[in-house]
Amino acid sequence: MRLAPRLRRCAGLFAVAVLAAGCATLPPGAGYPRYPSAALQVPEVTALGRAFDDPARAHPGRSGFRLLSAGADGFVVRAEMIDAAQRTLDLEYFIFRQDATGQLLTSAVLRAADRGVRVRVLVDDGDTLDGDERLFALGAHPNIEIRVFNPFSYRGHLFALRAFEFVLDSGRLDYRMHNKLMVADNALALVGGRNIADAYFQVDPDSQFGDDDVLAAGPVVPQLSKSFDVFWNASLAIPARALAGSVPSGAELAKLRKSLDAHRQTSGISAEFSARLATKEPLAGIVAGKMPLVWAPAELVYDSPDKKGVERGEVAGRLMAPEVAKVAAATRAELIVVTPYLVPGESGMRLLARLRAQGARVRILTNSLEATSETEAHAGYMHYRRPMLEDGVELYEVRASLGNPHGSGESRATARTTSYALHAKLFIFDRKRLYVGSMNFDERSHHLNTEIGLIIDSPELAQQAAARFAAITVPQNCYRVTLDRDANGGGTHLAWHTVESGRPVTYAIEPARDPWQRMQAQLLTMLPLDGEL
Repeated sequence: MRLAPRLRRCAGLFAVAVLAAGCATLPPGAGYPRYPSAALQVPEVTALGRAFDDPARAHPGRSGFRLLSAGADGFVVRAEMIDAAQRTLDLEYFIFRQDATGQLLTSAVLRAADRGVRVRVLVDDGDTLDGDERLFALGAHPNIEIRVFNPFSYRGHLFALRAFEFVLDSGRLDYRMHNKLMVADNALALVGGRNIADAYFQVDPDSQFGDDDVLAAGPVVPQLSKSFDVFWNASLAIPARALAGSVPSGAELAKLRKSLDAHRQTSGISAEFSARLATKEPLAGIVAGKMPLVWAPAELVYDSPDKKGVERGEVAGRLMAPEVAKVAAATRAELIVVTPYLVPGESGMRLLARLRAQGARVRILTNSLEATSETEAHAGYMHYRRPMLEDGVELYEVRASLGNPHGSGESRATARTTSYALHAKLFIFDRKRLYVGSMNFDERSHHLNTEIGLIIDSPELAQQAAARFAAITVPQNCYRVTLDRDANGGGTHLAWHTVESGRPVTYAIEPARDPWQRMQAQLLTMLPLDGEL
């Protein structure tokens, strides 16, 4: 999930108004006093810092990593990191829902602040829902500060008013922070594709997002903390108390605390996770060395907060898409891509064509129309599907209903009752190197969202990710999209191959949740929205 899809559709429908009034303004609260802060400089004084100090010294020039592909593991490790922090906690997320899992993590953050941990929370404002603003009440705690990246002026949740502001100020509001990062005591970090919400931890009764995090220790963690500091101190990171109606009070914090305590006692999800949290695993085993990390060289890649200015050459800074593309271009035998949204653009298509011309195998897994949470993003992908297939790219589209949940990150029981979609963002280079992070293979990630990720030189981790790709792309779980010959031999048509009830099935019409979704996707292909997707 990226920028709220309804807002993007509104931008497309009101394109003329956007062009007429698209000049960017300053965000609300831009003049509010902001005080810079930085990550903990001596992580060795904490238990987490001491735990990973000796292993890091034993692996000079390398950092320790562990992939987390199961949604439940993503939740449990976050909760355990928050509970283990002694000095500092930094959280940076595109989405921080106040649903069941979001409230449990909010409660853990509040307990950490109560024991003296300094907490900084940076959230984007592009896809907030009614109720998410309860997080701002934490700002009344003396040890917690909340900042909002590039906020809307209107703080309510009436879609018409929010969409109207977006149309009038699209030059600013279309620019979002898509980063996902958590750092505890500047000693242990979690980076990847997961937002904070039930669907990403795969406990939502209606929908599941298959995703990946990578747990990191060692010298890459201070680099991740530095990236957080860059965003935290950026001009677009506005203190929540500077926004209208967002000044927290002690009474609001007390009300939130009472609500969170009640939720912990009554939530079925809380009961589901409580047994695992009581064991303190897997973090306890990782800290103790019983579940060893994979130590490998790694490069942190991320966009500067003023990404647009950097792209235009107006300011110095960092752009991560060219760095990932450079590694991809060096692929010799095989490139594997997992991306929920696939809108390569001209530069992406040139990269794929070059790799195929050099003889490299290219395999891509993305969402099918029936699985996608954003039909307009799929409509953008539809422009590129045939050209990719003509270049020899192998395309797989995950189904909303999985025949085999192995590798999906969800339980077998959950797989039978919920709709599945991809949200992971992985690039596997020759099964020797791996990118994991927040960047999709689409135009929005390349130009409109800030992103973050790690390029890890580890055949072991790359093989783990490739094995998960293989598990998801079995015929029971996905459609293999091909160009098949027409019956009269005069041309080709798209075909979707899968297995249902143990029998091979081929569709000549794109599978969808219903005819209206298929029609909607076709209509959206007529709008010039690829740059927004």
